[in-house]
Amino acid sequence: MALRRPRFFAKRASMSDPVFFPGAGSVSLDDIAALAGIELPEGVDGARAFASVAPLESAGPADLAYMDNPRYGDALAATRAGACLVSPRFAARVPAATVAIETAQPYHVFARVLARLYPTAVRPQPLFSASGVSPGAVVHPDARLEGGVAVDPGAVIGAGAEIGSGTVIGANAVVGAGVRIGRDCSIGPNVSLFHALLGNRVIIHPGASIGQDGFGFAMGPGGHVKVAQVGRVIIQDDVEIGANTTIDRGASRDTIVGEGTKIDNLVQIAHNVVIGRHCVIVSQVGIAGSVTLGDFVVFGGQGGVVGHLHIGSGTQLAARSAVAENVPPGSRWGGAPARPIKEWMREIAWLKMMIAGRGSRDRKPNSTADDGSQ
Repeated sequence: MALRRPRFFAKRASMSDPVFFPGAGSVSLDDIAALAGIELPEGVDGARAFASVAPLESAGPADLAYMDNPRYGDALAATRAGACLVSPRFAARVPAATVAIETAQPYHVFARVLARLYPTAVRPQPLFSASGVSPGAVVHPDARLEGGVAVDPGAVIGAGAEIGSGTVIGANAVVGAGVRIGRDCSIGPNVSLFHALLGNRVIIHPGASIGQDGFGFAMGPGGHVKVAQVGRVIIQDDVEIGANTTIDRGASRDTIVGEGTKIDNLVQIAHNVVIGRHCVIVSQVGIAGSVTLGDFVVFGGQGGVVGHLHIGSGTQLAARSAVAENVPPGSRWGGAPARPIKEWMREIAWLKMMIAGRGSRDRKPNSTADDGSQ
């Protein structure tokens, strides 16, 4: 007997027809122009509305798209999107049938439009009711929850914990005794949160572990003695922390994550680390104990930094950088060990040149390829 096709395959879903994130209405071109802080081109109907977005290559007349990367120049020229957010340098390639909305920051404006159209995608939502403690959750009688807190099944909230209004505690999350969480936060499923103070609008994605022991031992020939870790984790407003990231509490002082910082999945942050404001730390970065990052530091994926160093504000570290010394503010470094990026690139170019030269010297003159003949 032939198997029946599941009903949810009956209609092919597309990026402009989300399954999990229902739209919240539409935005007009006037709305988009206001978000971008610009004036629409003369003759454009500002009342024209869009309820969906799509990539350049699949967008149709009812969709809004964006473009700000030279790699997608051909896709822009061929797009059928009804309107496109585009930087001025690419505006000439927008097809005549597409409304070109010129802005210096098309991706930023696109992000604001997305937040308007799909507000439930901005931060994780509760699985059950929008507020209240769900069946199966355990909340200690001494915990304090403001009105509008949502606690999903299986979550555990310890004694003396305080949680602000509008915050969501995901299924099977554990909020330790005395932890304080601000307002409009999202604590994802299976998050463990101990010895921590969180500001407002903090998002912690599933599986993250925050506030556990730092890795501290007094080593010696007779064995290693555990050093009690008595600090906290301080997470300021508007921080986002990715899935399965770990942030250890401080040993003798606090581990701190500054406001607006965004941390990817699978990042390790050790005890006593201080991270400045609005930093970006990409997946699989490891930051050893007592490192200090200034503001607006960008750390590429799979990088690492040894303990007790200072990375200056505005620094950019390339992916897989291995930082073993202090980095001045505003630097661009890369490599292992990390050094100024121009120096690193010159070394790579020189090494390639030397290898190529050695290869040419090693070839025997008038040699012929082995054609397999005897």
